[in-house]
Amino acid sequence: MRISFERTGGFAGITKRTTVDTDTLPPDEAATLPRLVEVADLFRLPEIITSPNQESDRFQYKLTVEDNGKQHTVTVSESALPGTLRPLIEWLQTVAQKR
Repeated sequence: MRISFERTGGFAGITKRTTVDTDTLPPDEAATLPRLVEVADLFRLPEIITSPNQESDRFQYKLTVEDNGKQHTVTVSESALPGTLRPLIEWLQTVAQKR
């Protein structure tokens, strides 16, 4: 499984990008990623999730997941972030900070 993660926006408008692949992760992290994707039900989420009340300086997240020949991209605004997706976003942000 591979996820490309991009966070844009915020006060400074800084973009963070990272790609995480279970083939290159330590075993514990490689086991965590698929569980987080499953809990988020990522492959069933719509491609774009926005809030009716757009707020300036909020983050925008874009995730592209590739697994077993399937690919799905989700773009979500921070103010519309589904609770099931939050643990995956937080985990990816932690991984991105380590790089």
